[in-house]
Amino acid sequence: MWEPYKKGYKAWLQLERSLSDHSVEAYCRDIELLTRYLQLQTDPPRPTDINSESLRLFIHWIAEMGLSASSQSRIISGIKSFFRYCVLEQIVEADPTSLLEAPKQKRTLPDTLSFEEIESMIAAIDLSKPEGTRNKAMLETLYSCGLRVSELTGLRLTQVHAEEGFVQVVGKGNKE
Repeated sequence: MWEPYKKGYKAWLQLERSLSDHSVEAYCRDIELLTRYLQLQTDPPRPTDINSESLRLFIHWIAEMGLSASSQSRIISGIKSFFRYCVLEQIVEADPTSLLEAPKQKRTLPDTLSFEEIESMIAAIDLSKPEGTRNKAMLETLYSCGLRVSELTGLRLTQVHAEEGFVQVVGKGNKE
């Protein structure tokens, strides 16, 4: 009953939103979780039958699963995205997710190194060894550009524009 909608949604995520394969799969898992919940009911509803109350019950169900607030928020985001698609494609007239709120998340800033700690790490590099210059360049680039390690290790020489003074980075979600 939901399969044609799920297939259309997946294509929309790939073609219209240009999301990475990883993101598309995550969004599709969210819809799969919703349909699994709905099939627990005696008369599983179609997307056109979903209302804000049934979605509130779904959110309560995922909260009882013991998922963290961030996991619940991500799932709710996927459900909201699905119903935005349904509105755009005129599958549903109104978005039943418009009044949904994700659980509050505790925001913590990542731990960062002080300037002195960075300087100490750079000073500890043995420049007499062949890999010393490379290691220093890597640390300097990580620190000065604010890169993730995965972004640094994914860099190619064609992305380093030394004369212009910038580095072209492909980050999380294949975004530049």
